[in-house]
Amino acid sequence: MYLFRTWGSHGVYQGKQWSCLNIWIILYLFPRTCISNLSKPNFLLILADDLGIGDVGCYGNDTIRTPNIDGLAKEGVRLTQHIAAAAVCTPSRAAFLTGRYPIRSGMASDTERRVLFWNACSGGLPPNETTFARILQQQGYSTGLVGKWHMGVNCKSRRDHCHHPLNHGFDYFYGMPLTLLNECQGTDDPELAKSLQDTYWLYTQMIILAVLTLLIGKLNNLFSVNWKIIIYVAICGLLYFISWFSSYGFTKYWNCILMRNHDITEQPMNLEKTTSNMLKEAVSFIERNKHRPFLLFVSLLHVHTPLTTTEEFLGRSRHSLYGDNVEEMDWVVGKLLDAIDKKGLKNATFTYFASDHGGALEAHRGNARMGGWNGIYKGGKGMGGWEGGIRVPGIVRWPGVLPAGTVVDELTSLMDIFPTVVHLAGGTVPQDRAIDGHTLLPLLQGTGQHTRHEFMFHYCGVFLHAVRWHQKDRGTTWKAHYATPVFQPESSGACSGRGLCPCFGDGVTHHDPPLLFDLSQDPSETNPLSADTEPSFDAVTRKIGEAVEEHRRTLTPVPQQLSPYNNIWKPWLQPCCGTFPFCWCDEEHNRADSIL
Repeated sequence: MYLFRTWGSHGVYQGKQWSCLNIWIILYLFPRTCISNLSKPNFLLILADDLGIGDVGCYGNDTIRTPNIDGLAKEGVRLTQHIAAAAVCTPSRAAFLTGRYPIRSGMASDTERRVLFWNACSGGLPPNETTFARILQQQGYSTGLVGKWHMGVNCKSRRDHCHHPLNHGFDYFYGMPLTLLNECQGTDDPELAKSLQDTYWLYTQMIILAVLTLLIGKLNNLFSVNWKIIIYVAICGLLYFISWFSSYGFTKYWNCILMRNHDITEQPMNLEKTTSNMLKEAVSFIERNKHRPFLLFVSLLHVHTPLTTTEEFLGRSRHSLYGDNVEEMDWVVGKLLDAIDKKGLKNATFTYFASDHGGALEAHRGNARMGGWNGIYKGGKGMGGWEGGIRVPGIVRWPGVLPAGTVVDELTSLMDIFPTVVHLAGGTVPQDRAIDGHTLLPLLQGTGQHTRHEFMFHYCGVFLHAVRWHQKDRGTTWKAHYATPVFQPESSGACSGRGLCPCFGDGVTHHDPPLLFDLSQDPSETNPLSADTEPSFDAVTRKIGEAVEEHRRTLTPVPQQLSPYNNIWKPWLQPCCGTFPFCWCDEEHNRADSIL
């Protein structure tokens, strides 16, 4: 009514005009504020190490207790076809952080060494790769990583930190720059290139035997030999021994270290306190950043060998040490969720839980199994094509935004976290490179019924072992295997004789035509199809073959980060908290004493 009283009641009109203006401003800003808060949540990303999909209660395990992870699934969305981009740590994590197949960043190997072996190697996630942490950092997020990195440390000098988390978008880092190993616990069962170390020892013993034979023969006049030859052989043998034992003989000191940002706090690590220290650091990060948007990536050391487990959890499960370690991992997840809940951040936090790849079937100590269970799926860690190595648990919770208790059976990938997180944080996915992940939001919210992944390529190192095709018009998921590992023994479903299944060579069988499975009907991959049993066999394999050719055209040559040179121990790159080679310290103990 006041719009027509413009002349006689100018003062009234002006006051009402400002009131209307204020109301319009409030109405305009309020929905924008809500949308802003909705689209820019906190992020808690939890990634387990070597956890099998069958190790978790909500994925069918009824003998290992995982109430906190199961509770996360009840309050959120559970993904049943969540796929890792690789079946070993380093390339899978590179894909998770960048949203790209590891072959695009040079983080896939063409050798037997498919992961980074040393803190002092020069390989790692290239500085020109963009992680979701870097984009969120640019969006004003506080970004932290607690736990395992395994993406490299230095390039050319001991302190250049070119591959370090702080050079990839994280404001704060506390954890292991490499990964847990049996050597970290000081066991007699080395994990790092065990067969190679056995070979080195054999050659060393042969050289020692040769020197002793020459020496005894010379002293007893059994044969004539020049002293110079004996000395030369002895010196060569000594240099050979030093060349390999200086690295492998001190693995605990070189690789089992703990860092806070760029500083080493423990060298070697005290494994008894590692779990509690990392949990405290994660909770402290949440406390420090409760009033601002944050990204916290908790990269768990559980459940990688040597399965370091605190005394409170030893003997609690029905599956020996491995089960104990899984149940402790679940307890850690519960403590992280409690920290979020107690700060009143539950509804404002996008929480994600997954594993970097499947459980290790070859991991044993004596008769005790030290690896995970991959449910009904064939294969495990290290097997680039079989489902057991790449299908992992995937759970997402965001109360009030994502429907609770939902199950998504569509094809998803760990690479999808990159565009999902970037989108929710208000960032932009890089346009200057191929991004292989797709946002999960339509599937998570129920607004989209089908995956955006039509094809998914399963690599073992740089070698393409299998391809998955989601044929939307039929609702069928096909999978073609071009190469599969040779199991030892054949009926074991694992490569027990090798320790880890190879990607190439005599340990692999090539298939032409490929082995074809209908995962929709045969998720365990037990009944390969043929032209006689499947009318669409030729059409399906031809379609997949065309997709492979198209995919390969998108690949560009990049430096190989896991090449033999980049993946050897280089003493000048060794992180050291003392004066090299005298590298040992316990700043965590000193820090605790100073607090007391």
